[in-house]
Amino acid sequence: MKNRLAYLKNLNYKQLRKDIWESIAGTDMDFTQGKIGRAVFLLSVPMVLEMVMESIFAIVDIYFVSKLGPEAIATVGITESLITIVYAIGGGLAVATTALVARRIGEKRPDEASKTAFQAILAGVMVSLLVAVPGILWSSDLMRLMGGSEEMQNGFSAYTRIMLGSNGIIIVLFIINSIFRSSGDAAMSFRVLVTANLINMVLCPVLILGIGPFPELGIRGAAYATVIGRSSGVAYQLFLLFRGKRRIRLKLADIRFEPHIIWQIIKLSFGGIGQSLIATSSWIFLVRFIASFGSMVVAGYTIALRIILFALMPSGGISNAAATLVGQNLGAGQPERAEKSVWLTSKINFILMGLLGLILALFPRFFITLFIQDPSVVEPGVQALRIISYGFALYGMGMVMIQALNGAGDTTTPTKVFLVCYGLIEIPLAWILAKPVGLGPSGVFIAIVIAETIMTLTAFYLFRRGKWKLKKV
Repeated sequence: MKNRLAYLKNLNYKQLRKDIWESIAGTDMDFTQGKIGRAVFLLSVPMVLEMVMESIFAIVDIYFVSKLGPEAIATVGITESLITIVYAIGGGLAVATTALVARRIGEKRPDEASKTAFQAILAGVMVSLLVAVPGILWSSDLMRLMGGSEEMQNGFSAYTRIMLGSNGIIIVLFIINSIFRSSGDAAMSFRVLVTANLINMVLCPVLILGIGPFPELGIRGAAYATVIGRSSGVAYQLFLLFRGKRRIRLKLADIRFEPHIIWQIIKLSFGGIGQSLIATSSWIFLVRFIASFGSMVVAGYTIALRIILFALMPSGGISNAAATLVGQNLGAGQPERAEKSVWLTSKINFILMGLLGLILALFPRFFITLFIQDPSVVEPGVQALRIISYGFALYGMGMVMIQALNGAGDTTTPTKVFLVCYGLIEIPLAWILAKPVGLGPSGVFIAIVIAETIMTLTAFYLFRRGKWKLKKV
């Protein structure tokens, strides 16, 4: 432990400022060489900031949508549970892209990495159609299926239609940012989301509330603002890929259909998509359980969930750093360095998420009331935030282990872990605790913490076995 943290202990303020600036501006460090602590730091800072920027999309939306009332908030919450399927697909393709691009970079084959990058983007565009078509045609039916009220089905389903219909933008954004991260250019991903967020933050209030010359679009304005912001981010990404001077640069020769590479990406992404679908499907079931307790409980849970997702952003960023380090170091033939990187990032994540979880568990009412004052919404929101925050520390460690396995190209093992923990344990346990045991919404929240704890313990055991070191991609 002392050797692994030597970089952080000996870091002076001048060097710290220099490294922070380098991490945000972009670094030329070879992550298969040098101090592991510094590699973790330079990758983690922009990745954490990137995840924070991603979460700000949701925070900005819910803040202004909350002005439209509980039904509008609940609509966003249910739509978000459906959009998680898009996140699942985008996240799964991003996992495959990370594993392949990081491995090629570690092998010192940047041209192959660039070729893989374009095929990943192409795969994302094709897959997005599977969600866009039903999302556009049956948004009201989907809202009814999820237990939404008549007002939500008839008056607010346009939000669902726009968000699902434009899902390709989300998927491509995920994939290209994974290309930047896995190549070691994590700062580029951060810059992209800063740009997208600034546009979204400006457009969200003016389109929802009709400020100045803009029409008052209500909940549709939130959807349009998000779509325009993300589209701007994708445009910036493509500019950086084709005109930038970073580790990955696309050329005209890369713009062609390579079915064998696309199949390799899709085949490897099955595990990543499976993980995300299992995890996000469990969230859909949980929202369905919670909807049986009324719109106010759904609204409170939606606000709590946005706060939770925002707080978990550092965990996601640090976990992504672990995946990049594993992929690049395995590509360079250094499995022991890859393992040391994961142990260090997991300890950092455990401590950081433990502190964040403690703050949220102690002061949940303060954070919920930042968004809404209605007691019928605040109380279930406080309950959800307090209970779920108790599991932050172990969840943070578990996500590092899971992403490390994904970064090695072993996407099957985490999928099995998720299937057992979220599919076979969390969902039945949530129903049992909420209904037969009679704990109500609290039972659902307790089930979440129990399932995530089991996930972490299982991932820890499987990572220590070390079979991931032998994975070839």
